[in-house]
Amino acid sequence: MKVHEYQAKELLAQYGVPTPRGKVARSVDEAEQIAGELATWPLVVKAQVHVGGRGKAGGVKLVKTQEELRAAAQSILGLDIKGSIVRQVLVEPGVDIRHEIYLGIILDRATQRPVVMASAEGGVEIEELAATRPEAILKLPIPPLYGLRPHHTREVLSFLRIPASAKDSFQRIFNGLVRAFYEKDASLAEINPLAILGNGEALACDAKINFDENALYLHPEIAELRDEGEEEPLEVEARHKKLSYVKLDGRIGCIVNGAGLAMATMDIVKHFGGEPANFLDIGGGAKAEQVADALQLITADPAVNTIFINIFGGIVRCDLVAEGILTALDRLPDFDYPIVIRLSGTNDEIARKMLEGTKLNLAVTMSEGARRAVEISSSRAA
Repeated sequence: MKVHEYQAKELLAQYGVPTPRGKVARSVDEAEQIAGELATWPLVVKAQVHVGGRGKAGGVKLVKTQEELRAAAQSILGLDIKGSIVRQVLVEPGVDIRHEIYLGIILDRATQRPVVMASAEGGVEIEELAATRPEAILKLPIPPLYGLRPHHTREVLSFLRIPASAKDSFQRIFNGLVRAFYEKDASLAEINPLAILGNGEALACDAKINFDENALYLHPEIAELRDEGEEEPLEVEARHKKLSYVKLDGRIGCIVNGAGLAMATMDIVKHFGGEPANFLDIGGGAKAEQVADALQLITADPAVNTIFINIFGGIVRCDLVAEGILTALDRLPDFDYPIVIRLSGTNDEIARKMLEGTKLNLAVTMSEGARRAVEISSSRAA
């Protein structure tokens, strides 16, 4: 789960991380009111969206007068940045930046531990720097058993060549960032840029934190920060229906029971030349209500032209799944999409007999089902 910059800064401030004292405005008048409260110039007006590249898109502006502030707020509010419409802006004081640093910590699944990343070349996208100059980035794995230790901090300070005047404030930022990452079950926490100011202090000028969805039940205060207006509408709907769904760019809608099988289904669809329209795991039960919700969700995506239902009956019985599919289709009288179904496992022969005589395309193996779904989808796209 993502949060906005201002929310990430508010959270980091709770861990002792120094940040500019800004406020959020949802209208031009609010932005002017905040400017009056801050009573300092220049100010920075920053779009609050869950995508990067705000500056290049015109979503970050430095202003020096009330007139410039009003013009900036008017131009940014309502701006479309990579498909996200700006509905709020962060207004905060401009600062005297002498040097920009990147500092972050991410859960690295390859090494199965958190990894601190730091670079003296902040203010740019870390992915771009990693591709062009990987030697400019320090990657420091943190052993999960004992966490951050003083020698880790010393190594980061040395790599970044932090000046003596900024060491204390930098260490507060570093320790606060890592504590927030661990204690709030984040998957990523970064500050970019972390600025060394003209007065010699370090300051977190921007912040980004992503949280592990599976741990949100432990942190209701974090779950409350969710902005569903920034998320894919179909994914929001799926979450409310307790379905595990991720929208993709293909044309073959996939309904599968089990996350591993769902991943394999997407892979085999691509193997036969197709493109999956989604990841969708309906869980182990695959009851009529779940199937109906899944079908309605998938067909709400205008790109979908074919559906592939791939069910393995381990604990669940295939005949009950077939019954659920038929019941779901009865509930959707206007449903007009070709469906390829592969049912394998407990009572699969009974299930296939139940589905004989319908318009459904039955497949015995996953390969057969995927190949047929790709063929049908290609013919409908032609």
